Amino acid sequence: MPADQNPGDAPIRVLVSDNTPIHTQLLGDALRRDRRLEVLIAGPRARDLVDAAVKNLIQVAIVSCSLEEEPLRGLEIVRELRTTLPAARTVVLMDSAKREIVVEAFRAGARGIFSRSESLETLGKCVRRVHDGQTWASSEQMGFAIDALASSPSVRAVGANGLDLLSKREMDVVRCLADGLSNREIAERLGLSQHTIKNYLFRVFDKVGVSSRMELLFLALKQPGTRLPAVPKADNSTATESPENALAECCREAEEGIPTAQMELARMHSEGKGVARDAVAAYMWYLVSERTSLDLKDEIGSAKRKLAEILTAEQIIEAQRKAAEKFRKSSRPAGLPARAVPNRLNL
Repeated sequence: MPADQNPGDAPIRVLVSDNTPIHTQLLGDALRRDRRLEVLIAGPRARDLVDAAVKNLIQVAIVSCSLEEEPLRGLEIVRELRTTLPAARTVVLMDSAKREIVVEAFRAGARGIFSRSESLETLGKCVRRVHDGQTWASSEQMGFAIDALASSPSVRAVGANGLDLLSKREMDVVRCLADGLSNREIAERLGLSQHTIKNYLFRVFDKVGVSSRMELLFLALKQPGTRLPAVPKADNSTATESPENALAECCREAEEGIPTAQMELARMHSEGKGVARDAVAAYMWYLVSERTSLDLKDEIGSAKRKLAEILTAEQIIEAQRKAAEKFRKSSRPAGLPARAVPNRLNL
């Protein structure tokens, strides 16, 4: 019997994974009051959700958009769940229904978008409707999805050669993407860091003239004669990037004006990972990245506020001075990125 069907009045198997273990437990306990639902609780790690879903043949998964303190980690899990257990349907829990996040949730494979401001009784109804094959979203959220579909540019290549513009390593990333792998899984297969994979995707998007993973896959599959064989897993004993190489590449790309590299370098200085902990340097790089990418502004602003709590006024002024100096040394006008930066939600 298919996993998305129930004989008679059998309860719907539901898996819950909220943004913290205590929230997950509370949400699960509340949903168990509905006898039409058989509710299971996912473990504390995002990966536990996929394992539990497969083991228990889950029919509906309720996943927080934010997992493991990463704002969009839940959407990565939704994509993975869609590949691993296609029969399962997913409802994404959201704190705020921003247009970009709603669209990306649908792209990831969500069948329902549920706001935390709605009642738990409504969530039970949402689960049942999604299980029955319907889509759960407000008219505004559906409008976001329709607008995104209508405004999607036609896929085009910068040159007549299409994917021939890509290097061997960039093609490896595209092949992994065609296998349905997430950035994390691509990094593991190729023996690289997730940061490096994101930067490869930036370059591929630029070269072939697309702005999302979906467009890139469409282009790859429609190219005449294009073959996308599986990429063998890297021998991590020799292929994995050393911390020194990763830091050097991050510094180079940050100086070139790539926002993700600038933010990564800011985080490294803030947390003391791979470099000496330096709150002033971290704040400076957040200032620089804020100027080069509007798409990351909210995330950068939050990080800056946390750092500002531990910095003195003099240190903040010093960071601002250093950031201004970097812009003066730049060959491009301040505030303009080195190239068109795709929306971060598409990576």
